[in-house]
Amino acid sequence: MANLFKRFTSANVGTSFTAVGGYTVPAANVGTVIGLSIANTANVGVNIDAVLSNGTSTTFIIKSAPVSVGGTLVAVGGDQKVVMGVGDSIQVKSDNATSVDAILSLLESTQ
Repeated sequence: MANLFKRFTSANVGTSFTAVGGYTVPAANVGTVIGLSIANTANVGVNIDAVLSNGTSTTFIIKSAPVSVGGTLVAVGGDQKVVMGVGDSIQVKSDNATSVDAILSLLESTQ
């Protein structure tokens, strides 16, 4: 079983759900999210959502979480992890256009 640490980023995320870094767990793999940070790059406070999506349904990790000007929300990190299956992605959005940057860190393992 091969294990690879990977990092994905998305800049200027707006009001539509965006898969961080365009990453989707490939076939015959699992992903363990070890970090998800979302930074407010706007000149106003924003509310952000982050979800685990399998392509047909979504489950909120955070919903309408306020992030002040210049602030960052660490949605996953420390003791918290999120396990992703084949076809899953982590998606984020803001209530303000082009207002947040996201960094996703994970361990990808072959099954």
